[in-house]
Amino acid sequence: MSMGVPQATWPVSYDQPFNAISVSNLLKIGMPVKCWSHREELVTASTIEKAVKTLMGTTEGEEMRQRAFTLSNKIKSSVSDGGPARKEMESFISNIIE
Repeated sequence: MSMGVPQATWPVSYDQPFNAISVSNLLKIGMPVKCWSHREELVTASTIEKAVKTLMGTTEGEEMRQRAFTLSNKIKSSVSDGGPARKEMESFISNIIE
């Protein structure tokens, strides 16, 4: 996400199914290549090609790329000097050190 590019999701195990749903349905910065509910099925080259073409060459893909870029900027701002995530981490570390 911090790189600012959309994601083609293909969950395999553990937290990946939840992350794939978050990326596709909540953040809308990606799309599934394969859904967790179909994890036992073979993924064809045409399925992968369709996902890549959607992400790279459609209006829907352009919208995802723009949202991914915007999210990337917010993440980078949050972890930079003076950003809220950076301040929280510094506060946490200072409490551990004391």
